[in-house]
Amino acid sequence: MKTASLALLYLWSRPLAAVLNLLLLALGVSAITFVVLVSEQVDRAFERDLAGIDAVVGAKGSPLQLIMAGVFHIDVPPGNVALEDVRRLSGHPMVKHVIPLALGDTFRGWRIAGTTPQYVEHYRVQPAQGRLWREPMEAVLGAEVARNSGLANGMQFSGSHGLAPGGEQHSDVPYRVVGVLAPCQCVLDRLVLTGIESVWRVHEKALAVDEEDRKALEAEREVTMALVTYKTPLAAVTFPRFVNSQTNMQAAAPAVEVTRLLRMLGTGTDVLRGFGAVLLLVAALSVFIALWNAVRERSADLAMMRMLGAPPWKVAALLFCEALWLALLASAIGLAAGHGLAALVGYVLQSRQSVPVTGWTWAAAEAWIPVAAVAAAGLAALVPAIAAYRVDVARLLNSR
Repeated sequence: MKTASLALLYLWSRPLAAVLNLLLLALGVSAITFVVLVSEQVDRAFERDLAGIDAVVGAKGSPLQLIMAGVFHIDVPPGNVALEDVRRLSGHPMVKHVIPLALGDTFRGWRIAGTTPQYVEHYRVQPAQGRLWREPMEAVLGAEVARNSGLANGMQFSGSHGLAPGGEQHSDVPYRVVGVLAPCQCVLDRLVLTGIESVWRVHEKALAVDEEDRKALEAEREVTMALVTYKTPLAAVTFPRFVNSQTNMQAAAPAVEVTRLLRMLGTGTDVLRGFGAVLLLVAALSVFIALWNAVRERSADLAMMRMLGAPPWKVAALLFCEALWLALLASAIGLAAGHGLAALVGYVLQSRQSVPVTGWTWAAAEAWIPVAAVAAAGLAALVPAIAAYRVDVARLLNSR
């Protein structure tokens, strides 16, 4: 304990060098912490939202856009497809079930998704309050929507046209809240769910001029996309080919597209992780220089400690303790800064109803970050500690 206390006093006897080394180490730790924390949460969110969805069928266009719009609800869908075309997919021998989605409106930025109760059952979520919709214009709120909107059972609200803010209000066709879903940490938390008939009714009322026009719109009803689950893994080979070649729709494989997306994102995370590693290496070099100079500056102190009976290993331990203090303090500051930055990014993403990220969680891989910081500081202190261990007391005293 005396060695640790003395090392801390020596460390802060040079405050400028100590703060510089501490800052470099903390920046490296915070950068790596942020990357680990965010990447793990994004991977977990993608895996959770994709569970059980083998294909997304929709209008022809970008497959990745179809996946991002239909599964994660963070992009604009490429278009609509005919309801009858989607219904025919249910009869395909390799299809287990089809969940249609009708998009196009929002409520304060949260998307209103017309679908069937099977969509809620797919994610195994139960209502925490009320029940699921049974009639047109009944709506069920995701947990995050209910928490941030102030809506509750029995209250009414109007959707806004379009998936971007500022759309025209459908105030003449309001929804009535009949239930709130339990939190699932999945995409349903960020959605307002209702029956497909509700979405059709809202838009048909807005577009139809008379009864004849309304009937014409009913005959041409569309949905935005459909989520498909296969009966057999062999369908992954034949079903997308069937849809893409024999229909006016396209089938996108979430596993393929998300893997491609994560590979692109992985390049950025690798760069950030490498940047953090470079900062740690630069910090280690700075610690090495500071401790090496400290050995030279404290030659008289080291000689006095040896004269008072301190063994060589204790003199060397003094240098290691200084490096350890720097690593521990930098780890605490860096971990806090990394979590704070993740919380800030999560707040921005939440305001945009995007993938949930929080700084108030712990990733298992974070346990290795302080170990890496301690190892880097320990290696930096190795050569100065050996030099302190080999101090020749007689030569130092004669030189004085």
